[in-house]
Amino acid sequence: MGYAFEDLDDAQFERIVVQLARKQFGLAAQGFATGPDGGRDARFIGVAAQFPSSNSPWDGTTVFQAKHTNATNVHFSDAAFSGDNDSSVLSEEILRIAKLVEAGELDNYYLVANRRLGAIAHSAIVARISAECGIPIARIFLAGQEYLDEMLHQFPDLLSLARVDPIDGPLLVSSYDLAEVILALSTGLDAKASTPAITPIERTSYEDKNHLNGMTETFAKELQRRYLPLTRQVDEFLADPANGLVTDLYDGAVEELQLKIIAKRDEFPDFDNLFNHLFDTLVDRDGVLSKSRRLTRAMLFYMYWHCDIGKSLNADAD
Repeated sequence: MGYAFEDLDDAQFERIVVQLARKQFGLAAQGFATGPDGGRDARFIGVAAQFPSSNSPWDGTTVFQAKHTNATNVHFSDAAFSGDNDSSVLSEEILRIAKLVEAGELDNYYLVANRRLGAIAHSAIVARISAECGIPIARIFLAGQEYLDEMLHQFPDLLSLARVDPIDGPLLVSSYDLAEVILALSTGLDAKASTPAITPIERTSYEDKNHLNGMTETFAKELQRRYLPLTRQVDEFLADPANGLVTDLYDGAVEELQLKIIAKRDEFPDFDNLFNHLFDTLVDRDGVLSKSRRLTRAMLFYMYWHCDIGKSLNADAD
C-alpha cells in the first residue's frame, strides 16, 4: 500500500511538494504562496537540476500546483476534478494557468495531486491543458499517487524535510468499518420507523453527557429529535447474534473514532463542531457514506447517545 497522503492536511502536502521540487529542480524552488487571484503556487525560475532529466532539463519559470484531498479512492479522471464543467478543479485551474501564460509568468506546469492517475486520464488532461493554455505537452507534468510513492522511495528524507508528523495532522478517521456497518444497517433497518427508543446508559444522562462534552442544548435537541427513533432499532440489530460480524465492525469504528476524538478534542470549540467535522470527513472520504448521509449522522448520534464516543461520567470516574 502507498503512503496515506489523504491523512495529511493541505499545508503538510504542500510542504512535501516543495521539497520534491527542490530535489528535482534546485534549492531555489519557492514555497507555496497565495497569489492575487487566490490561487496557491510554488515556483522555480531557472534551469532544473534533473527534471525531467539532467540531459534535457526544463528551463524558464516552472509553476507547481498541489491539489490535495482527504478523500480516499479518488482519481484524476473523477468528474469533480477533471470534468469539462466550469466548476471542476481542472476547469478552474486552467483559467489561472492561461492568465499566467499570457502574462509571461509560466513556461512549465507541474501538477501534483494525491489521486490515482491512469494513462488515459493522463493523456486527456495533458492534451486539454496544452490546447486551452498554449503550453507544449512536453512542458506539462502530472504527478499522481503512484508517482508520489515512487518519489518517497527515491528520496527517503522527503517527509522529514517537509516536517510531516502524522500527530500534527487533521482529525481524520477511517471510514471503512463504518461504511460496512451502514451497508448492513441500510438493509436491516426501516429508517422511517419510529419505535420507542430506549434510554441511554444509566450512568450518564443525555443532559449530563452534553454538559461533559460541550454540546450545545440546541444542537443536542435537534440530534435527539431527528435520530432518537432509530436507536432502539440499531440496538436490536447489533444485539442479534446473526449480526456478530457487523457488531465487530461497529466496535472497530467506535475505537477509531473515540481515540481520534480524545487526541483532537481541544481543537474544536464545542462538540457540535466536532460532530459535524466527523460527519463531513466521513462522507467526503467514502462513497457509501456519502450516499447514506442521514444514516451516517444517525450512527454518529447512536455512538454518542450510547456513550461509545465522547466523555461519560463512568469514564471520568475511572
